[in-house]
Amino acid sequence: MQFFLPGALLRWVMILLMTAGPLCYAQASQATDPSKGGDANAPEVVPTTYKIGVGDVLHITVWEEPQLTETAVVRPDGKISMPLVTEVDVKGLTPEAAQQMLTDRLIKFVHKPRVTVTVQEIHSRMVYITGEVQRPGAYPLMDMMNVVQLVARSGGLTDFAKKKNMYVLRGSTSARVNVNYEKVLKGQAPQQNVELMPGDTVVVP
Repeated sequence: MQFFLPGALLRWVMILLMTAGPLCYAQASQATDPSKGGDANAPEVVPTTYKIGVGDVLHITVWEEPQLTETAVVRPDGKISMPLVTEVDVKGLTPEAAQQMLTDRLIKFVHKPRVTVTVQEIHSRMVYITGEVQRPGAYPLMDMMNVVQLVARSGGLTDFAKKKNMYVLRGSTSARVNVNYEKVLKGQAPQQNVELMPGDTVVVP
């Protein structure tokens, strides 16, 4: 027995089938894209030039050696501890340099060790933004970042932000640097788009 759909109904079924794929793709993209309502706290890729600092959390794996897998916090002395090699000074090293150092140390105990070092959490280089932004708080300073970039990462300004009265509090000197955000966006005061340093706080009144 054969079953035939009326012409109008058949057209609707075809339309639904053709649009289902793009719709699912859009929903999947939204789940991972913060700008489309996704997870704003999704981990970011740490650049290869990043220098490991005190308080950072490292995940260390050695291929085919699960007993050597370790999650370590960089201590105030700049060192971490892990099986076989005990104390390793990693402060100031890039993840790649730390991998090489651990490889050199482990070669005495493991045949052709393949080490991977991943920075899981950054605590040594933080900048802060407070006031009239969508997501005030602390943000890791993984690479160079200026005021405009930090505002973007915090979700942008609220409708109540006083764009002309923003300022940066320098963490190292407590000095105050005024920022007329409105002029910065217009390209009229590029010098006020301050490059941020660890410990700096951007205040948005």
